[in-house]
Amino acid sequence: MKAALILEHGDRNNVVVGDYPKPEAGHGEVLVKVKAVSLNHLDIFVRRGIPGRKLDLPHISGGDVAGVVEEIGSGVTNVNPGDRVLIDPHIPGKGALGEDTTGGLAEYVKVPAINLIPLPEDISFDEAAALPIAYGTAWRMLITQGRLQANETIVILGASGGVGNAAVLIAKLAGARIIAAAGSDSKAEKLKELGADHVINYSKTDFSKEVWALTDKQGADIVVDYTGKATWPQSIKATRKGDGF
Repeated sequence: MKAALILEHGDRNNVVVGDYPKPEAGHGEVLVKVKAVSLNHLDIFVRRGIPGRKLDLPHISGGDVAGVVEEIGSGVTNVNPGDRVLIDPHIPGKGALGEDTTGGLAEYVKVPAINLIPLPEDISFDEAAALPIAYGTAWRMLITQGRLQANETIVILGASGGVGNAAVLIAKLAGARIIAAAGSDSKAEKLKELGADHVINYSKTDFSKEVWALTDKQGADIVVDYTGKATWPQSIKATRKGDGF
């Protein structure tokens, strides 16, 4: 089969389209014919090389995959050849699809059958492939861990990125009041279009002070901050005092 192969860690010139052995579905596994794959920053990390991690090269990345079941291995009963599916990229006991295991930037990918999510006909492969990593991450932060509720106030930093966009849409679905922060006015306007109630350009102002003012000096119920050291002190200042979880 053809695949996008990382021959050496480094820049994108080290990724070439070449031949690679077509995988075979073993017990409890399925072979999926890939129809769409989205690219994440994770793919860049894998291509450049992750400190402390060693991959056998050539390697195929790609963790967000939608396609059609090509064949099933023994013991598989939850899907049939021809089924449209989305792949959950968390491979039990192994790690992330495309990072810890051979990914989907190829004509075919092999995964455990339990990782398949049925894909309705009215959702395109392209739309589905944009979901798992970004939206799964955002959902876990907001709903699983943050337990976001209707009418709570949430601040989302880096809201113009993939996870940030997902967080805005999920927060809107939950009925929260959304304060979205980005690094330019044009990005801020796009976030308004997505449903943010307030936007902050943090390249022009201290977002923690803006949040303090917008919440009547109470702070936000949840702050989404996956930037880290550079913004963490301001994020703490922007967060409402509470009893914790």
